[in-house]
Amino acid sequence: MIKKIAVLSLTGLLLAGCQTQNAYTGEDEINKTTKYGGIGALAGAVVGGLANGKEGALAGAVIGGAAGAGYGYYTDQQEAALRQRLQGTGVQVQRNGNDLKLIMPGNITFATNSYNIQAGFYDVLGSVAIVLKEFDENSVEIVGFTDSTGSRETNMVLSEKRARSVASYLINQGVAGQRFSYYGVGPDQPIADNSTSSGRAMNRRVEINLRQPSQ
Repeated sequence: MIKKIAVLSLTGLLLAGCQTQNAYTGEDEINKTTKYGGIGALAGAVVGGLANGKEGALAGAVIGGAAGAGYGYYTDQQEAALRQRLQGTGVQVQRNGNDLKLIMPGNITFATNSYNIQAGFYDVLGSVAIVLKEFDENSVEIVGFTDSTGSRETNMVLSEKRARSVASYLINQGVAGQRFSYYGVGPDQPIADNSTSSGRAMNRRVEINLRQPSQ
């Protein structure tokens, strides 16, 4: 029992000791790789310890930590690369677990009622393509959104065409086509109030979701 408690305490100290400050939000957080590695180490240690005592706990911690940190480390690196290349472009990078989301406001991607990518946005999408080619394990889901102005039918068509335009450009830049899916949801998933001009501007957007292929 003492050995088990020691293993649990050690893992807790590992997670607490690797807390850092996010350079973009200023908030304290645990490094994602450390977090997933620590959780894997804890699980491995418990299972190994129950089976084989001290030696089993140590071996289980090593194996579990390596498995847990693998994709977390990959996502850490991809997130850092995207934030570096997209800083100051108006594109938001969000992370939820091991999923990454790029939010591209419509005012910088497309002209009103158009699905032709604005010339000034090609360089930004080019930067995204560079990272997607370097980190090629994700599936790439592209979703188009509109505000509530105009008919729903028109907005559904426009949102899908915008998503397809972004997908086509990234594929033309050399990102593997089999990684992509795209669709439009028109005005159905607003993130702001459509009764204000600022809210409508936020709702007109394209999102790129990067996930593990099995998801």
